[in-house]
Amino acid sequence: MPMPTEERVSQLVAELVERRGFDLEGVAISAAGPASKVKVTVDSDGSPDLDAVAELSTEISQTLDDAGDFGETPYLLEITTPGIDRPLTTLRHWQRAQGRKVKITLNPGAESPEGKSTFEARVGVSTDTDVALVLGGKRKPHRVTVPLADIQSAVVQVEFSPPGAAELELAGGVAPGRPQPGAQEDTDLETTESDSPTEGIVE
Repeated sequence: MPMPTEERVSQLVAELVERRGFDLEGVAISAAGPASKVKVTVDSDGSPDLDAVAELSTEISQTLDDAGDFGETPYLLEITTPGIDRPLTTLRHWQRAQGRKVKITLNPGAESPEGKSTFEARVGVSTDTDVALVLGGKRKPHRVTVPLADIQSAVVQVEFSPPGAAELELAGGVAPGRPQPGAQEDTDLETTESDSPTEGIVE
């Protein structure tokens, strides 16, 4: 029996994810030996509630079992959060990345505050139309505003040391409930398993 599509699984789990206070960031299905691996990526404004994650995992597993789309094929269910270096593609991503350093690539022809199309900056306050960016690092921090429509791509950068106080202040601080830049972070919420139709597998 063929595996269900990622779109189908997304439709099955979207309401469960929303009910638990998370946003569904994506579903990926792949082969994992004799089983299938179903990776559900979720995110939230604040620090994840691990109890809510565990309950969500149980509910998703039960929903997938009840739907029967996997037939007799065993599957491994993984619930995870986006990695620190995930791309920013929606307004909520920008808002949750406030205080983070990002690598930005502008659209061709867009005016650059740095004089080049690709540069690094720290994310400040964002709105529906634009985002404040802090340039200059610890030594000469200053804030500019860039239209979101001018940004082709933006990826959060992993930091090994904390930012300067002045640049973080210009960014408006870190988004509530988010870890400080430069702090050690664990981006995986939980890896869990389905025990249907065979005994579950834990990674």
